[in-house]
Amino acid sequence: MVSSIVVQYTDLLRNSEYDLWSRLRELLKGQGLEPHRTVVVDLLQEGPDHEDGQVISDDGRVYRFTLFYDQAAEHGARNAYLDGWTDITDSWQIGSLANRTADAFAWMSSPAESS
Repeated sequence: MVSSIVVQYTDLLRNSEYDLWSRLRELLKGQGLEPHRTVVVDLLQEGPDHEDGQVISDDGRVYRFTLFYDQAAEHGARNAYLDGWTDITDSWQIGSLANRTADAFAWMSSPAESS
């Protein structure tokens, strides 16, 4: 069963008007991804100024990145930027999010997600 984090974060990426998600959509487009067809495996706050994320593109590529922004500022996420954008398609199976990524792939191919 797919993690609720995958479902919730993917919905936020696709639909939320909060600064963080709006900015992440812009940044993903800049990397050549279509946000409304991208699945968020995780976006986890790792420090006071960044979050580590992982996404799956609609063509099955898996990417890891760090999203930096001023979390204390009211609209700090508007100036967020990506760092460490890495294609881990060939190695995600050995990472800490391997099970969640596998579940996300299964969810991506399910009829409910395809609609």
